[in-house]
Amino acid sequence: KGRKRKRFSSKDSNAPKAPHTGYVRFLNDSREKVRAENPDLPFSEITKILGTKWSSLPISEKQRYLDEAEKDKERYLKELEDYEKSETYKTFVKKNSYKRHRGRREGNYQSDKREDNSGLNIGTPVFTEEFLDENKAREVELRQLRKSNADYEERNAILSKHIEQMKDALQKLESEAEQQRNHNILLENHLEDLRSSLVHCFTNIEIPGIDSPPSINTIDAYMSKLHEVILESPHQHSELLGLIRDTISKIDFPRSV
Repeated sequence: KGRKRKRFSSKDSNAPKAPHTGYVRFLNDSREKVRAENPDLPFSEITKILGTKWSSLPISEKQRYLDEAEKDKERYLKELEDYEKSETYKTFVKKNSYKRHRGRREGNYQSDKREDNSGLNIGTPVFTEEFLDENKAREVELRQLRKSNADYEERNAILSKHIEQMKDALQKLESEAEQQRNHNILLENHLEDLRSSLVHCFTNIEIPGIDSPPSINTIDAYMSKLHEVILESPHQHSELLGLIRDTISKIDFPRSV
């Protein structure tokens, strides 16, 4: 096996204190309380509880931690800018540069990646309780995000299916409505043809109580009056009834729809 390379520390103890994320601030505020409420739980379970509490925290309360983290980040960047102009920083850079050069010469150096000035918890010592808290919480949050993503995809699929079903139903209703409109037009035309035939056939028939022959506008009332007359005195108007039967039998009624 190859010889394990030695990593030289590049941490500057004189540098400004790195900012904490909003989540880490929440952990620091809540950890002791959760421990007191669950004294028998191991560290990993405490972290899970804290991660769940953070995820379900109301936006207004969560925003308070995020705002504090943003202010702390601004503080850090300002202090870092001032510090990088100081002699102390120049001495540190010079010393660290020497260590790198020596490590490169010995073949045991691995280049350290410089972290950007983001809102992450820059410079959190690895394997400290704070680092493990943050790392565990990120894993919990990532699992929750993945689960949420799967839930949203499932809901979108169901919603898309419902939309397609609604489109099909709407198209069917529109088709049925169009068929009904066309049928109503046929019925209306049939009724007009029937009225015209009745007007033509009953124009010369005198009906008791009716002084004028029927027209397209009055044929409905005319036929109602004729029906009343026949029902009231069928024997008295037997001759009229026979004439009406003969007239109706000769009518060439339009074919029904």
